[in-house]
Amino acid sequence: MKHMKRALGVLAALALASSLAACSGKSARVEATAGPDIQVTSSKLPQGSWQAEVSFPDWAGYTDDTLALNSMYSFKDYHGQGTIYVSVADGVSDFNLSINNHAIDTSSMEAGGTYAVDISNIARDGTNNLMVTGIEPHDTESAITVHVPYPTVLDGSLEDAGISQDAVDAISDIVQADIDEGFTSAQIAIVKDGRLVYQNAWGKLVSYSQDGTSKTDSADVTNDTLYDLASNTKMYSVNYALQYLVANEGFDLDQKISDIIGPEFMDDTIDIAYDGYEDPGLDTVKQWKSELTVRDILRHQAGFPADPQYHNDRFNQVTQKPDPDTANVLYSGSDGTEATREKTLESICMTPLMYEPGTKTVYSDVDYMLLGFIIEKTTGEDLNTFLKETFWNPMGLSHITYQPLEHGFAKDDCAATELNGNTRDGAISFTDVRTGTIQGEVHDEKAYYAMAGVSGHAGLFANATDLAKLASVMLTGGYGTNSYFSHDVIDTFTAPKKEDDTSAKWGLGWWREGDMQRAWYFGTESSSNTIGHQGWTGTLTMIDPSQDLVIVYLTNKIDSPVTDPEANHNTFDGNWYTSSTLGFVPQLVEMGMDTGGQDLSCTYTQLLSEMAHDKFRLVATEEETQGHVLASDHALVKAAYATVEVLFDRAERTGAQSDWDAAKNAMALLDERRDATKISELKGRLPN
Repeated sequence: MKHMKRALGVLAALALASSLAACSGKSARVEATAGPDIQVTSSKLPQGSWQAEVSFPDWAGYTDDTLALNSMYSFKDYHGQGTIYVSVADGVSDFNLSINNHAIDTSSMEAGGTYAVDISNIARDGTNNLMVTGIEPHDTESAITVHVPYPTVLDGSLEDAGISQDAVDAISDIVQADIDEGFTSAQIAIVKDGRLVYQNAWGKLVSYSQDGTSKTDSADVTNDTLYDLASNTKMYSVNYALQYLVANEGFDLDQKISDIIGPEFMDDTIDIAYDGYEDPGLDTVKQWKSELTVRDILRHQAGFPADPQYHNDRFNQVTQKPDPDTANVLYSGSDGTEATREKTLESICMTPLMYEPGTKTVYSDVDYMLLGFIIEKTTGEDLNTFLKETFWNPMGLSHITYQPLEHGFAKDDCAATELNGNTRDGAISFTDVRTGTIQGEVHDEKAYYAMAGVSGHAGLFANATDLAKLASVMLTGGYGTNSYFSHDVIDTFTAPKKEDDTSAKWGLGWWREGDMQRAWYFGTESSSNTIGHQGWTGTLTMIDPSQDLVIVYLTNKIDSPVTDPEANHNTFDGNWYTSSTLGFVPQLVEMGMDTGGQDLSCTYTQLLSEMAHDKFRLVATEEETQGHVLASDHALVKAAYATVEVLFDRAERTGAQSDWDAAKNAMALLDERRDATKISELKGRLPN
């Protein structure tokens, strides 16, 4: 019986070789035929880690009854790029290789050699497949080994990506009109299907003098300008580091914090009876903290207060508000030194939980400050060094860093943030508070004063292009010959944070679109598994896996006067403009995708008209709130002017009667008394 099975196996192999010979018309070893130009060259195997490293026959290492799968493997790539490396074992005399059903010429691939196969002419966006068959001798183990790198980000065009020029024209019109009316600056990068298809920058590095007047002598921002990412830091520092450690070092998300930080995480806790929260007693709080895991913190359900202000010596921890008459019992320092940074970890350990972990979701910077310390203790390196060595340098990213002024950048390489330090135009004061315009230093108070500029919750600076390339790793898991995250790890971090999370707006740290839960940021056309984050300085990342799309939009909207320091010292003039709302960018991009060449100019004009009407509705609402008509120099009124000017700009560019009709209708929204000067200006632009 054994001899009969062996004979049947030999006959099966011969039959397979015969069928392959029939397909090629020559022999089992496929030679060059007409079709796409596919270059095969002898090569050394590059060093690095891989998207796939598979050996045939039986890439899974065994044979079962799923016979069609044993000779095939799939990987991610994008059209116009890709090289795979094929190693042929000693003794192999024949084999066939195909990529995306295109036969590859294997006639030059000799036993014992490694060969680079340029598949850029046959690669396709998304899933690609390779098939290895006809190996002779058929029972050779690991006869053919294929190494597949990850795709990278190449230069591309809007046309190549199927994105309408109308989409980016509308974005540019909005941002430029806002800047003309007083907005600060902005920068954008769009990556689609592995290509950087659009980047742009508008405005000046410093938009206002400290007295609130426009600054006209500042240089323009460029595509290389660094922006303070604020809370976008959380994803590209802590989340990227943890995802890497889970995928490559076996880091356990269910580790207890006390096992990493030490028993002082519980033992040093003090008792604070937070206003509005039940005080369960110090022993209970310590017990809660003893059970906390890394996963709990990533969910923003750990129990920490949102902003305990360890840097502010006059802060009431009971009320969670600044108080000049109360000493901060958790004050760690405000001098921005490494010694103060270590004291901040002590303050975090002292901080009692505000609620029972898992019972609420409270977005807290403390969560990511603590996670940053955990990464440093796990890796033995500071965050900047670990991220630079692991991600930025291998990926060739030169415009991303903590502490830019200490890492080769000058102030004028960075967009400014607050005009008068962290004082909110004089409304806030504490020891060591900065009073000059902040440029090249992290704006976030905890990051600057208490964390020496390097924290897991804030502190990263980048330009939109480098950040978009870094974000693209969430679509593929790696970059070139650098493997970062397995697909399982990506799924773990981006799935709803809990099985019973009905809103699905949070993953582990990542913001999720879910069922329109983040439409204000990601637009209404993004897929439910779209992820990203926002930053308080005016920054946005959106990653839509269903479209292989990354949009990074960065502003410095708080480089503007505080509108009314006495009423609300956190509302800057920049916040009133359309450009500060962030989500309009993904909305306009995605509605301009995959249109089949359809002319969308009329559609965008209609939408921009509605946006103008809605802006004036907001003016009316604010006037009702304040009980008086807003002045013409109020930032919201100027932002409304900008929406009308966008329509005039479009009409002047297209000359279309429908665009001029839209512009005239928008002009009718203006108040004849307050807006008389603007009306006169716009009338001068009307065609004769």
